[in-house]
Amino acid sequence: MNFQDRLKNFWLKIKEIIDKGIIQRIARISYDIVWNVILFFLFIGIIGIFLIGGLGAGYFASLVQDEPLRSADSMIDDIYNYEETSEIYFADDVYMGEVRSDLYREEIELDDVSSQAIDAIIATEDEYFETHNGIVPKAILRATFQEFTGSATQTGGSTLTQQIIKNQILTSEVSFDRKAQEIILAMRLEHFMEKDEILEAYLNIVPFGRNANGRNIAGIKAAAEGIFGVEADELNLAQSAFIAGLPQSPIAYTPFTTNGALKDEEGLQPGLNRMQTVLNRMVSADYITEEERDEALEYDLLDSFTTRSPSTYEEYPYLTEEIRGRAEDIMMEQLATEDGYTMEEIEDSEELTEQYQTYASRELSQGGYEIHTTIDKDIYDAFQEVAADYDNYGPDKTATNNNGDAIMTQDPETGEDIPLVTPVQASSVLRDNESGAIIAFVGGRDYDIQNRNFATNANRQLGSTAKPLLVYGPGMEEGAVQPGSIIADVNLDYGYGLGYPTNFVSDRYYGLVSARDALVNSYNVSAMSAYVDILEDNDPVPDYLVPMGFDSIPEQNYRYESNALGSFEATVSENIDGYSTFGNNGQYTEGYMIEKIESPDGEEIYEHESESEDIFSPQTSYLMIDMLRDVLTSGTGTTARNNLSNPGVDWAGKTGTSNEVADSWFIATNPNVTMGTWMGYEYRQQLETGYSGRTQAFWAALVNAATEVDPDLMAPSNSFDQPNNIVTDSYSMVSGMQPSELTESLGLVGSDIFNAEFVPTDEDESLMEGQYVMIDGEAVIAGSDTPEEFTEEDGVIFDPDWLSDMGYDELEDMSQLIPSGNSAWNDVEIPDMDEIEDDGSAPSSPSSVSKSGNVLTWNASSSNDVVGYRIYRADDPDSNFEQYDSTTDTDLNVGSGPAVYEIVAVDYFGRESSPTSPFVDGDFSDDDDNDDDDDQEDSDDNGDSDDQDEEDENDNGDENGNGNGNDNDDGNDNGNDNDNDNDNSNNDDDNSGDDEED
Repeated sequence: MNFQDRLKNFWLKIKEIIDKGIIQRIARISYDIVWNVILFFLFIGIIGIFLIGGLGAGYFASLVQDEPLRSADSMIDDIYNYEETSEIYFADDVYMGEVRSDLYREEIELDDVSSQAIDAIIATEDEYFETHNGIVPKAILRATFQEFTGSATQTGGSTLTQQIIKNQILTSEVSFDRKAQEIILAMRLEHFMEKDEILEAYLNIVPFGRNANGRNIAGIKAAAEGIFGVEADELNLAQSAFIAGLPQSPIAYTPFTTNGALKDEEGLQPGLNRMQTVLNRMVSADYITEEERDEALEYDLLDSFTTRSPSTYEEYPYLTEEIRGRAEDIMMEQLATEDGYTMEEIEDSEELTEQYQTYASRELSQGGYEIHTTIDKDIYDAFQEVAADYDNYGPDKTATNNNGDAIMTQDPETGEDIPLVTPVQASSVLRDNESGAIIAFVGGRDYDIQNRNFATNANRQLGSTAKPLLVYGPGMEEGAVQPGSIIADVNLDYGYGLGYPTNFVSDRYYGLVSARDALVNSYNVSAMSAYVDILEDNDPVPDYLVPMGFDSIPEQNYRYESNALGSFEATVSENIDGYSTFGNNGQYTEGYMIEKIESPDGEEIYEHESESEDIFSPQTSYLMIDMLRDVLTSGTGTTARNNLSNPGVDWAGKTGTSNEVADSWFIATNPNVTMGTWMGYEYRQQLETGYSGRTQAFWAALVNAATEVDPDLMAPSNSFDQPNNIVTDSYSMVSGMQPSELTESLGLVGSDIFNAEFVPTDEDESLMEGQYVMIDGEAVIAGSDTPEEFTEEDGVIFDPDWLSDMGYDELEDMSQLIPSGNSAWNDVEIPDMDEIEDDGSAPSSPSSVSKSGNVLTWNASSSNDVVGYRIYRADDPDSNFEQYDSTTDTDLNVGSGPAVYEIVAVDYFGRESSPTSPFVDGDFSDDDDNDDDDDQEDSDDNGDSDDQDEEDENDNGDENGNGNGNDNDDGNDNGNDNDNDNDNSNNDDDNSGDDEED
């Protein structure tokens, strides 16, 4: 059977089936089944949709069930509570810059933003911004589908409104909880805020990467200025498109590195590609034409990037850090107080301290406050210029530790360890006396080298600048000392373990000096003596330093006697605050730098109120000022005055040097301000010779620079006002008491000003007039047996009782009491405080008599109680000796004639020594021959026999012999006859016996 036959048979069978209605029945049945199945699944689908919708709604409701219903006010407050960098102002509202923070932001209004930038933001971030109600449903569904299918890792689909909610009310957490809350809040926010308000908030909130200084920035104003160096309303299309592309990935697209350098070509390309995407979207949204897009792409964007400019921190590192620290302290106290804490509680808890420091720092960096300071910009700038140009700091030195080993640092180029070489650092503070306002300061020479403010944050030993604050000021307030008080600058052990202090540099003592001279010349021993007197007279020691802001020296440490020499530490600003007390009539006012702090809406949240505390009376303050004036005119501070451009200004100041010459100070005050300078190495090494002059010259250079800026402030024409009850009076330069007739006759009278309450009323009793003798160079009051010929009839001597009362009898050498350079002291002798003991024996004889020219000399007696010498003379060796003269010296001008001499020593009790061997001065041989001839002639002329002559000679010989013998026995024979000699000898023996019996 062929193919046609087969086909015919197949068709006949089909026809038969059709004719019988089999196909129709099958089709009808199939249709019914399929339709029912479709209806079933459609029903199931609808039910599923409702079920899924319900489940989704329930799930969504569960996600937002903990989200509170926020009021419009609270939401708006949160929206506008975006971080805004706080700003700092110099005095008189002169803008300085912003507080250093991790994020820099400046607020702007929508009208001040380029329309092209706004269009670029909307086209890129929210194309339906003008029409949606906070969300775009299809975008949310798309994001949800992507999340469930795993085709994306982020929820996405955020409108500008949602982004504001995420940044200001919620967090950046990626979760369904947070996304659901975001949707609800975005829709709610659209009911409270206009579209322009939302857009303006967004433009102030969104981050834009880094600026040309490498600093993180937020807000379009900071972006325009920090990336292109233009205002936000000056952005062109290309710049607007580039900035609008940054929020998607700010760090990836930013053109600058962390240090502010422009990225290389590869690093810039992602940002440029993103800019092109933004431009394409602007074309799609009909904001610009394709021609405008192409023109923007041809714009040389790289050339329009701004360059690095000094930030406020870089220009004023010391100042910005100091202001930030002080402002944080203020914020910390306010936040703690608002939370119910006291500062004592905060300071006692490390945890609370750290917590509120963090709060304060965050508040300051994000709060957009205006911090108004007391710093005068022009004077501050002048100070920095002086510090930079001053060329006499001294040499740099290798830093060493306490063991003398070099401190090592790392070479930035090679990474090798090398010795750390540091410069002499310098700092200064200028402040107003009355208010305490800090006008300017020098924090150091280079903040990059040594990252420390040496004016406010470095404790250093005060050296002699402590003397007015701790010794003379309190001493005058307590009535223990006045400018005319006499202080002994001598080698005494002052007790308290101090040993025997010496004066700095000179290593000598200056004797009985006035308190004024001691301060003006910065004598250490005098200050120590005065402080010990205060310690002995007061228990406890009056508290003066702590009320003047010296926090590092608590009251219990006041009995450290070395404090008198400035062994304790304080900052430069604390020390200058103390000196301003004298310039402020005795009232202490703490120095401050922040005048007020204002919130972004202009509310004054803090204003400084100066509080004064009486430390010294006006009288004490003025007396100290008057003494400190002399420091500049005639004392250790003359270099400062000599370098001033206005030397006539009424300055009063003090120099200071610490142990081992590690610190050099000069501080001075005038009727308006107080200013001080300090120099030293950070690691407390010894300064080189000339340190005081360099410090004073630096001080004068700063004063001169400030005077050029504000002469009325720095060079007042008026002087310090003298208060009532300041009187001028005379005083004894020996004791400080009222002068006696004796001190007046010697010219030992000084004159000074006093607090009338403490003028000395007792008369001087330090000197006495009367007979005394000199023994071994010391004056001894004559006794009843002391020969008057050796006494000083009108001599003046220290009263031994006064010396004992003052404790000066403990001196090994009391001649230290007598100051040098004043001839009025020449007639005052030092008494021997040891009692002369009578040994009952005559003194030993002098020896070695000789003559040179007309002067007869001899060696002194070895006895220790000799008061002088008697010289006996005979015309020739055969003549009797008679007393020629007496002297307290060991030489005497006896003329040129021939004679014979004997010397005897005389002791305190009037006894004579044996005479020296006769000293024959001249040749007597010719005289003997002539005598023989004369005798012969007389014999012949008178016709006397030889026997008679011989008898006469024998008589003469007996007489002479007896006389000489009696002289030798007695020692007091002056040629008297034998009977008298013997009587005298017996009398002497009797007297001697009486003395021994007594």
